[in-house]
Amino acid sequence: MTNRLALAALLAALTMPAFAYAAEIDWNKVDAALGKSAVLSGDVHRYGLPRSDLKVTLDGVAIKPALALGGWVAFAPMGDEAMVMGDLVLLETEITPVMTKLLDGGLDITAIHNHILRASPATFYMHVGGHGDPEKMATVIRSALASSKTPFDPPTTGAAPAPAIDLDTAKLDEIMGVKGTATGGVYQFGVPRRDPPLEMGMKVTGPLGGANAINFQPTGNGKAAITGDFLVTGNEVSPLIRALRANDIEVTAIHSHMLDEQPRMFFIHFWANDDALKLARGVRAALEKTAIAKS
Repeated sequence: MTNRLALAALLAALTMPAFAYAAEIDWNKVDAALGKSAVLSGDVHRYGLPRSDLKVTLDGVAIKPALALGGWVAFAPMGDEAMVMGDLVLLETEITPVMTKLLDGGLDITAIHNHILRASPATFYMHVGGHGDPEKMATVIRSALASSKTPFDPPTTGAAPAPAIDLDTAKLDEIMGVKGTATGGVYQFGVPRRDPPLEMGMKVTGPLGGANAINFQPTGNGKAAITGDFLVTGNEVSPLIRALRANDIEVTAIHSHMLDEQPRMFFIHFWANDDALKLARGVRAALEKTAIAKS
């Protein structure tokens, strides 16, 4: 009995500091430093940074921020510190000044690239990462984005409500095998992988950018513009892009977002504007070539 009590006491002593450290993060200060309120998913604090200031068109479609301009950063607690990951939407002229301030503040740049093609104006996506004091990292991110026109002001009172999703969303849910969410006039799907990759020993879950993201923006008469990204291992790249092309979905980029994830992952971006149900079937066929979680 004595040995059991001693073991229990030892285990309690070992686990208590972790809880104490986690409790020391004052997320209200992180919110204040970034000038945003987080959406909490488990223990991940995610902040939306949509480029609602930009008027971007692609193949005659006016791109809504929720379709392809939705920047974000997310913080996952690691003891009394945090890991940050994010994706900043920038114009070409904003890349260098934003990067310089992020680097000077101790954060890492893990990727810069396009997600879509032929957009006017052209948009680029800067992926950031880091580990440390979340309030300090939030301060650096806010300061860096001051070199861009990324809006931080809250929506004005009486702003127009988001337009209705003029699509058969129930049928889309059925085809995709998961339930979508209406956000800013766009119908969004997050399809997790069966085994999320690890970064710094932590699972890269959906809120950290570790899920297949599929977005549908209605374009009239049952059609939709779709874009997003698939998260795949190297051996899944060719089967997936072949499935996309077989369904007349354009592959617009193949690249990495992270640096040290295990296993190595690639992100495949895409675009099409066609019958929404037809496109959903094509996307689902592509997903079946990957190790997605079964619903």
